[in-house]
Amino acid sequence: MNALELQDVRHAFGGSPALRGFSLAVAPGEVVAMAGLNGAGKTTAMRVLAGRLRPDAGLARVLGAVSHRLRVDVARRFGQLIGPPLTYGELTVRENLMTAGRLHGLSRAAAREAAGSAIESYRLGRWADRRVSALSAGNWQRLGVACATLHGPDAVILDEPTSALDPAGVVIVRDAVRSLAARGAGVLVSSHHLDEVSRVADRIVVAHAGRLIGTLAPGAEMERRFFAMLLAADADEGADR
Repeated sequence: MNALELQDVRHAFGGSPALRGFSLAVAPGEVVAMAGLNGAGKTTAMRVLAGRLRPDAGLARVLGAVSHRLRVDVARRFGQLIGPPLTYGELTVRENLMTAGRLHGLSRAAAREAAGSAIESYRLGRWADRRVSALSAGNWQRLGVACATLHGPDAVILDEPTSALDPAGVVIVRDAVRSLAARGAGVLVSSHHLDEVSRVADRIVVAHAGRLIGTLAPGAEMERRFFAMLLAADADEGADR
């Protein structure tokens, strides 16, 4: 069973297609990075997977369950960060982490322990008792990733999780993602930064114009191969018209 799966998903906003037969699978223990230009459909695909959007056609599954109607026991094994971190500005970093743990079904004691582990793993100790409203953008993003993953989920979606991070923060999140996969979680990450995803992903898939157009192997001249793939896809579309 795949940890995350989209099968021929289609979705439109006001008659404008955003996803056009989008299919993707992430196996347990695998990190898949989704790369693409703005407007390629990456975030829309993740929102469908997370159950935030109901597709017009096709099927989205998390841990074998249909995304927009997850049972509580399945939802507790799922972690997601799409868009701004869902945190409470008036609470401290530690309090936000404990709240995230409780919302994911952990007992009070387990949530306290998980919060302490996340503070250490994500190097948030200096800010543990500071209100979130006083955090920098990078530390807030790190906290968001920590809140989405501290309960040890079996399936994880992270949309641009390193966009606001400095180099040290990028390494911290990269290590956390690899640790999740090592424990058996299936992880889907989106990013514009090909060099970064090549360091964390087992597989890189390329999104363009609402569908996946191929797989990009990490290595030399990856950026050149990425743009060649996009140009070829555009040429194919033009030939079909």
